[in-house]
Parts: sequence; C-alpha cells; structure tokens
Amino acid sequence: MSETIPIREGEEFDREAVERYLREKIEGLPEGELEVRQFPSGASNLTYLLKIGDWEGVLRRPPLGPVPPKAHDMGRESHLLMRLHPSFPLAPKPYFFCDDESVIGAPFYVMERRRGVVIDDSFPEGVEPNRELCQGISEMVVRTLVELHGVDLQKSGLADIGKPEGFLERQTKGWIGRYDRAKTEEIPEVEPLTRWLAENVPESPPPTIIHNDYKLNNLVLNPDDPTEVRAVLDWEMATVGDPLFDLAVSLSYWVQEDDPPELKEVLPTVTDTPGFLSREEFMDLYARESGRDLSDMHWYVTFGYFKLAVILQQIYARWYKGQTRDERFATFDRRVKNLILHARALSEEAV
Repeated sequence: MSETIPIREGEEFDREAVERYLREKIEGLPEGELEVRQFPSGASNLTYLLKIGDWEGVLRRPPLGPVPPKAHDMGRESHLLMRLHPSFPLAPKPYFFCDDESVIGAPFYVMERRRGVVIDDSFPEGVEPNRELCQGISEMVVRTLVELHGVDLQKSGLADIGKPEGFLERQTKGWIGRYDRAKTEEIPEVEPLTRWLAENVPESPPPTIIHNDYKLNNLVLNPDDPTEVRAVLDWEMATVGDPLFDLAVSLSYWVQEDDPPELKEVLPTVTDTPGFLSREEFMDLYARESGRDLSDMHWYVTFGYFKLAVILQQIYARWYKGQTRDERFATFDRRVKNLILHARALSEEAV
C-alpha cells in the first residue's frame, strides 16, 4: 500500500508559490519541478509530501474550515520541534515556518522527511505479525514514551512552553468546554461523567514534556524491523504537563483483544492482535521503566476516553456543518457516543 495518495479534492494549494518559498528558505535544493502528494492518515492537520529531485520534505498546515482558538498553531509546533529535536532526535527537525497566508491560504511549516512505515489499522505488506513481533512493538511504544518523558526541560529550553501548575484542572475544564461548544446532540451520560471528572482531579507528579496525542500510528518505524522507531510525528498538542495524562491519552487509543466491538471500531488499530501488551501490561512496563506511581490511573484513563470523544466530536461537528467533505468523518457521532458510554461506565466503577 502506498504511503501517500494524490491530493484530496479541495485540499490542494498553489505548488508554484510553495516552490518559490522553498527555494527562498532552503539552500541547495536540486533543479526540477515540485511534486506534491498527500499523507492520507490523520483527521486533523493536513500533511503533504514535497519532492524536488532527490530532496524530500513534509509540509503541515491546519485543517480547512474554522478551527478552535489556539488549536492547530503551526508556529508553536515548529518552534517546539526546533528546541525538542536536539534532546529527542525522534522529533523531526523543522526547516522553516511560514506565517504568510498568501502562499497557501494558511500558516504552514516544512520539516525533514523520515522514511519508514506507519502501522495503523493493518500491518504493511511483507510484515507478518507474530507474538514476538507484536510484543516487541508494544515495548518499543512504551519505552519511547518513557524516553520522551525523560527529556530535561531546562537543558532543552522547553520549560517555558506550558503551565504545569494547575494543568489537570485546566485540562478538565477546557475539554468539557470544548465538548459543549462542539455538541451536535444530547447524550445523557455526558453530564454525570463530566461532573465525576471535575470532582475527582488527582494531584499531578512532576511535569515533563508531553506529546498529548501519542499513539502507534504517530510513529514511523523501520520497515525491516518494526520494533525500531525512526520518528515520532504530530506534535501539535505537545506541551509541558502531567506525564500520566500523556500515558492515559496513549491508552485511550490502545485497544486490546478482549475489548468489545464498539470500542474497537472507534479508531481501528492493530493493537488487538495476539502478542500486543494489554493496557494493564502497558501501564506496568511504563511504571517500571519510569519509576512513576500509577495509583491514580483510573481517573486518567477515564479522562483519556472522554478527551478522545471530544476530539472526534470536534471533527464530526466540522463534517456536520459542511466545513469538510471528508466522508471518513460521517460516522464519528456513533464513535463519540460509544466512547462517552465507555468512559461513564469506568467512572461508575470507581464509585
């Protein structure tokens, strides 16, 4: 299966304008015409492969249509990567940020391209999954997250990018507010769930850099050995905050073999293949490798599912209002409801 696709209808941009800008900002580009294709996965920012001769880069821009305030901030994302890359080389190096919207109609940045495979809802052609491989991929995912959470905030110059004081309270209030603003139907379970989350916010451990959308299909892997990671992608929501919040976000994407079908269909992934760690094993390995206390993880995991529901609801609301024509999003309302019901059930288990 090709890693890229022709640009989707309505998501094109002026190639000549981008090529002129590239040649202004990047020295030594080869002769030839700019070729552009699109990376098909992801439901948020739009990502394109740029190619001139043997040079390749990746362009990221916000989604089409109105976006929430402070979301999809390309300048922030590229500046964060510039500081993070030296301390955490799995974060790709950005070449430049462009805030001149006359070039493509939105701010964007271009970064280095990391070659490899991305595992999403199926394994790449030629990769035969077995228990050993699936366990190895699982352990790599956990250890890479631990490594990210181990980045020295002072040495990397990242200490000032977030506000760790009161982080969880702000996240709780903020994501509840985002849901209310993006709501397209009444789901009765939302009110008791959000009340429980707001009333039971735990105390955070010391802050770290957090990715905030860390999941298997945001990793670029070695095609010859998928247990080796070559890059971590999609840093738009990264900040300094609670590492257990980051862990919970990862777990909300991590389905396991015995999960009910309605949870598996939310965002299909290969992690329910025999051999992948369960969420409990994922947490146990993280605790051993990081030394962090996970005794409050039930709240975090419940919140992780709620946050994922809000993200999908925001995407669905854009489709519902006709701001995007991408038919992948047409069934997201059902997925949102299944996540809300799952999170509500988890909150009731804690009572």
